[in-house]
Amino acid sequence: MLIERLEAIVANGRKFPFSNNVVIDQAEALEWIDQLRVTIPEEIKSARRVTNEVERLLEQAREEAEQILARAQEQATYLIEERELTRQAEELSHEIIRQAQLEADEVRRGADDYASEVLVGLESQVMRTLKTIKHGLELLDDRRSTAAAAAAAAEVASMDNDGQGDFDEYQTPDTEEPVRG
Repeated sequence: MLIERLEAIVANGRKFPFSNNVVIDQAEALEWIDQLRVTIPEEIKSARRVTNEVERLLEQAREEAEQILARAQEQATYLIEERELTRQAEELSHEIIRQAQLEADEVRRGADDYASEVLVGLESQVMRTLKTIKHGLELLDDRRSTAAAAAAAAEVASMDNDGQGDFDEYQTPDTEEPVRG
């Protein structure tokens, strides 16, 4: 504002032809210079305050930027660590699954071996039982044959005792007389 007035004073002054010189009113110029002396330190103080405020805001912005950057770096570090932990957890889970599959295969083999042993033992017992059953059936068949033969013999014997006589009796007559003596 003061500079504008000073420019106006110079513009209102008288110019010399063929030169850059201007004649201005000395009293008015001195008055303005005095005002400048008073006003300029205030303007300088105000400018310093503005500069200080700008510097303070810049410093605050720098600090916030550093905090944001630090948080971003922490977040990146956290994410990297989390990713590493996730990778390690995945590796561990794959190893656990592999071990569980190996153990399951071993248990399965053991169960198969045990089942095979039990089935072989059972087969042996069944074979002995089957042999015993066959032997028992053979004995029963022998008894039946013997019983049938005995029944047939008994029937033949019962025919001999029924009073009709033997077949031999009828074939050869008794011609001999009893011997007397």
